[in-house]
Amino acid sequence: MSNKQEEKKYVSFTEEMKKDYTILVPNMLPMHFKLIMKILGTYGYKTELLTTEGPEIAETGLKYVHNDACYPALLVIGQFIHALQSGKYDTKKVALIYFQTGGGCRASNYVSLLRKALEKAGLEYVPVIAFSFGGIEKHPGFKMTVPILHRILYAVLYGDLLLSLVNQCKPYETNKGDTEALAECILTDLATLMDKEGVSFRQVKKKSREIVKKFASIPMTKTEKVKVGIVGEIYVKYSPLGNNNLERFLVEEGAEVVIPGLYDFLIYCLYDGILDRDLYGENKFGAFITSIACKILINFQKKISEIVAEEGTFTPPTVFTELLSRMDDKFIGIGTKMGEGWLLPAEMLELYHSGVKNIVCTQPFGCLPNHICGKGVMKPLKDAYPDINIVAIDYDPGATRVNQENRIKLMLANARNEFAVPEKKFEVKL
Repeated sequence: MSNKQEEKKYVSFTEEMKKDYTILVPNMLPMHFKLIMKILGTYGYKTELLTTEGPEIAETGLKYVHNDACYPALLVIGQFIHALQSGKYDTKKVALIYFQTGGGCRASNYVSLLRKALEKAGLEYVPVIAFSFGGIEKHPGFKMTVPILHRILYAVLYGDLLLSLVNQCKPYETNKGDTEALAECILTDLATLMDKEGVSFRQVKKKSREIVKKFASIPMTKTEKVKVGIVGEIYVKYSPLGNNNLERFLVEEGAEVVIPGLYDFLIYCLYDGILDRDLYGENKFGAFITSIACKILINFQKKISEIVAEEGTFTPPTVFTELLSRMDDKFIGIGTKMGEGWLLPAEMLELYHSGVKNIVCTQPFGCLPNHICGKGVMKPLKDAYPDINIVAIDYDPGATRVNQENRIKLMLANARNEFAVPEKKFEVKL
């Protein structure tokens, strides 16, 4: 099939569209995405983050996507079509962007599912941009240049730092709301910084030191709280829409939340190229270039972790090399790369060894990679570490929020009994 025939299969986002189209962005990591959208704005793209919630999002998705489809796809497609049908936008001046890793699971069908849903809704003329570092599709009006990717990399570093600091401050803040207010203020400041020329890692380090000091100045009352790690499928793990505001729920239940950052996932995707060379002898030159890129990215991450450690108030973010060191073939082979692959159990192991023994493993119902790499390793993990407390929570249109929260409350009750922490009253909803 020729390239021209391929291009006819989807509506391209053109240079002309870039001038006056609004690109709608699904919400996964609010702080990260706000910075990334600011970067795109610097390069002439008008974007808007969708923050809509509620049962109508899933209901809209179910109208246009088969209920056997991946839950994240159903939610994001539902959110897109709900927005397009809301009357808020001129549908002739709107484009949609969907983030793709190109992995070997249902996630690789997200864009085609979205286009079929748009056609069914009579919106087939709306352009869909497949955002992928692998270059799945080409759009003349949307190009990921090296300067843009460079800034996005720093945005992810900042986003992970903020995510970690917010979660370490919020449960202990003396004045409720101080942490979120500071985070919003810093996001505005970072967005302005990202809008300037000459963004460098030297700047990132300087700014990161300032950010850590600002969070350390928040008045806090340190009390003993259960620490709960969140791992799982990338969308459900992070998205408030996808996991029914799991972070907020855990904080309200008196827990401190610990979530591995997005930066690890980016390095993990790159590192797969090195594994292909080691396991199969494939693309040795490409793997050599990838190994250099991985070393640079890991060094950036290490420097930020050192900055947090030097200040002394907070637990520094984990460096990717620490995750690698936790891997053991008795749990899962490092060649397991579909979906979150070996990274998921590695994150659980790192959480455990860093003192976070209570873990919520979030996954879409029927997600094969995560059932293998998540649920599949829970028993060997518990056999090796009897005091680890893991609960797997499936997210699906048919799963009730009440049932999910009751199971998490039971886990918290067990955690408090185990570690002799005063227990918050456990109320089971019916």
